[in-house]
Amino acid sequence: MAILFDSFTEWRNYLAQNAEAPWQPVLGYEIQQHRRKEAEIWAKLDQAYVVMKDAVHTGLTEDMTSFSGMVNNGAKKVRDSKIHVLSPEFTLLLANTIAAKEVNSCMGRIVAAPTAGASGIMPGVLTTLETLHHIERRRLLEGMLIAAGIALIIEKRASIAGAVGGCQAETGTAAAMGAGAIVHVMGGNFEQICEAVAITIMNMLGLICDPVAGLVELPCVKRNGSASVIAFSSAQLALAGDSAVIPVDEVIDAMGEVGASMATEYKETALGGIANTPTARAIEQKVLVNSAEMADEGFGDDSEDL
Repeated sequence: MAILFDSFTEWRNYLAQNAEAPWQPVLGYEIQQHRRKEAEIWAKLDQAYVVMKDAVHTGLTEDMTSFSGMVNNGAKKVRDSKIHVLSPEFTLLLANTIAAKEVNSCMGRIVAAPTAGASGIMPGVLTTLETLHHIERRRLLEGMLIAAGIALIIEKRASIAGAVGGCQAETGTAAAMGAGAIVHVMGGNFEQICEAVAITIMNMLGLICDPVAGLVELPCVKRNGSASVIAFSSAQLALAGDSAVIPVDEVIDAMGEVGASMATEYKETALGGIANTPTARAIEQKVLVNSAEMADEGFGDDSEDL
């Protein structure tokens, strides 16, 4: 029987009573929810991962200059950097994450995981894991199922939408999904998955959503990069046996409380934070003028055709 868990406690109790792997009840829910056979669900997961990998590849090989100019091939600049503040692997993670997110900002094909605004994190995490540790595809897909289960619980207890809970709800959730997937892929257990999720959310609690000019470009792309790093650091702590101390369900509830108390200016309205700086307002005006000019040109062309 398929189950949609309301909490990590329910998920934990179910696993204890049914002796299943953490991803199995999520798979059961997906089969029932979408009325598909198991093979079809695995195929859909694989398809989603292929799109993620393609987004990373596109971001690293094609021109990623957005209409506003705020996104300008940042992933390639990171990849080609000769300076590695930690290691080449750290640089790879950032480049992969930013590449996928830049594809979204440039209107390319991505997987919303869980949202378009956070669409670089899971691709960055999974492709980097595959490259560094030569993880087999099935194991990565299991990690994606666990990530989906994590997102479903956060959505029920808090939010995954920036307009509701700020950027903590989008990039915070995506990072928590990534951290849980990392733990599973690297051989961790469910308790370590819970710790990784809790640590991740604690480190991203209160992050506002303040897109410049109302576009999902800045600071979104940079935050995706930072969030993927937090996912890895949280997973490393959990796999080492460190504890978040506060239970994961309580941390998610705190996330919901913070999101509910956040002022409207900090919930995807482009009215506060970075979006309200003088430079951001100047960019916003430039974008509006360019958009109006393009609209006028388009109207003129259509009139001639008529």
